Amino acid sequence: MSKERVHILGICGTFMGGLAILGKENGIDISGCDENIYPPMSDHLEEMGIQIMQGYDASLIPDADRYVIGNSISRGNPALEYLLSTKADLISGPDWLYKTILKDKKVIAVSGTHGKTTTTAMIAWIFEDQGIDVGYLIAGRPKDFHKSARRGKDDIFVLEADEYDTAFFDKRSKFFHYLPEQLILNNLEFDHADIFNSLDEIKNAFRLMLRLIPKRGLIAANGDDPNVQDVMQSSNSPVIRFGFGELCDVRAVNIKINASGTNFEVFDKRPGEFPQKNEFKLNLAGKYNVLNALGVITLARHNGISDMDIQGAFDSFKSVRRRQELLGEVNGIAVYDDFAHHPTAVRETIGAIRQKHLDRRIIAVFEPRSNTSVRRVNQDALIDSLLDAD
Repeated sequence: MSKERVHILGICGTFMGGLAILGKENGIDISGCDENIYPPMSDHLEEMGIQIMQGYDASLIPDADRYVIGNSISRGNPALEYLLSTKADLISGPDWLYKTILKDKKVIAVSGTHGKTTTTAMIAWIFEDQGIDVGYLIAGRPKDFHKSARRGKDDIFVLEADEYDTAFFDKRSKFFHYLPEQLILNNLEFDHADIFNSLDEIKNAFRLMLRLIPKRGLIAANGDDPNVQDVMQSSNSPVIRFGFGELCDVRAVNIKINASGTNFEVFDKRPGEFPQKNEFKLNLAGKYNVLNALGVITLARHNGISDMDIQGAFDSFKSVRRRQELLGEVNGIAVYDDFAHHPTAVRETIGAIRQKHLDRRIIAVFEPRSNTSVRRVNQDALIDSLLDAD
């Protein structure tokens, strides 16, 4: 019996590239095409032995059993038009992911406007550090794993639950396809101005997604974010709130940031379940990384992992490329690269670098690249977010 063959349109995006790796691990013959073929994803896929074709010329599209369509592909694309004319079997990336991998897994999803990639990598690493062959899909290049995606032999699968749209024929958010049993909801702000017209539209998408989580599941939600708390009213699952405020079930207190990372104490007010107060240390800087860690600690504890083992994983966690990544230092000038594009993420990243280097000048260079930033939706907020730099 011959292998199933799948061809991916838009293969070099971080999400679609992860799907390609998962498909190859699943014994499927994977190929793909893209216009934006450049490192690191192009090199990563080549390392995995996955064939990539340059461009969308219809004459180059191979015969396949199924064609996975990335959400960057729209009508007018010559490869897509050819496939539509031949009535090829088309499927979106998220739908294919669920049917091929996730339906047989216990899915732990990470959602919210900021911090999804770091948080996903962090919780996947905690399971890995415990000897669990966890499945994961990280929309970036994790430093702790050889690959950005893995099917995993155990039943747990960790992934980012993105609110961006699914495909040209399915404008729902990707996360509707994943049916997670456990969820981290980090924060909620207006983003993706090419897809959503308002914050209310985004909140409504999250409300509908929360209805898909089973009652036996769990949601770890940011208890300080009013937008998160608003949508949590639609939850039918148990909720644990984390954050800095006194109303949170799991709180970070006594936060101290230095050049080597961040120390903080976790206060858990739930009676008798966990140590009332315990100290943790991250190799990452910034209060927003403490929030990421609080969500991770909450779910790791829920899955039976002790605080000692959580800290052990934190000690060795290297994070993800382009997240406060120190590229090098020459003549006393340290150069960092970070993926932050939303004003809140830009502000918090600059603030974290400031706290690591209190005695140094900071020069911030911002490239407006996301669909929201190039539309100047957050122009005033973006200006404010850069004020902490020199």
